Amino acid sequence: MHLVDLWLTRSLSMCLLLQSFVLMILCFHSASMCPKGCLCSRSRGLNVSCSNANLKEIPRDLPPETVLLYLDSNQITSIPNEIFKDLHQLRVLNLSKNGIEFIDEHAFKGVAETLQTLDLSDNRIKSVHKNAFNNLKARARIANNPWHCDCTLQQVLRSMASNHETANNVICKTSVLDEHAGRPFLNAANDADLCNLPKKTTDYAMLVTMFGWFTMVISYVVYYVRQNQEDARRHLEYLKSLPSRQKKPDEADDISTVV
Repeated sequence: MHLVDLWLTRSLSMCLLLQSFVLMILCFHSASMCPKGCLCSRSRGLNVSCSNANLKEIPRDLPPETVLLYLDSNQITSIPNEIFKDLHQLRVLNLSKNGIEFIDEHAFKGVAETLQTLDLSDNRIKSVHKNAFNNLKARARIANNPWHCDCTLQQVLRSMASNHETANNVICKTSVLDEHAGRPFLNAANDADLCNLPKKTTDYAMLVTMFGWFTMVISYVVYYVRQNQEDARRHLEYLKSLPSRQKKPDEADDISTVV
């Protein structure tokens, strides 16, 4: 019995030691995978914090098991295609307070349907590709950007129809219609369908062009008629100004003789 107790005690100790060793390996593995300049911790998944890390681009060695990713307050200027494609567990992505100007068409491919929160506020985004936010289910924050309000932005926000807060906070820095500059996008979109403006502009241009040609033709016809009338009048006056032909005496005598 004493041997059994001793064996059980040793077995329990070995199990605890093995468990500690496994946890230490896991922790060391996670720490070794943490991108340079970032802090990694575990709380309901792997949290990667790269805030204020002077990053100029998004790290490409992000751990695949990342759940929360903070890249705010850096100097990132663009979001390349498929940069997050391997982060299948990503739920929160914070890219606020950077210098982001460009977002490629497939920037969020692989995470669009799993993201719950996407923060792109306080950047330099003027416009994005119309498909940049396709299938995005996240609650998006895109306020405090110098947005150019046009048809593309209208299509983008329509693709994010569930994000009412997103559209409410978009202010037009510039717009295809000057009177919309400085106004909330929703007000501008309610005033005019920005996707119909190019067609209307083209129609107006065609009408103006046709009217111009019609006016030119009419003017030419009027000029041509008036010019002909003037030439005819001058010709008639010329004919009237010619001296009439007088009969010679010989011709008169011949006529009398014949009679």
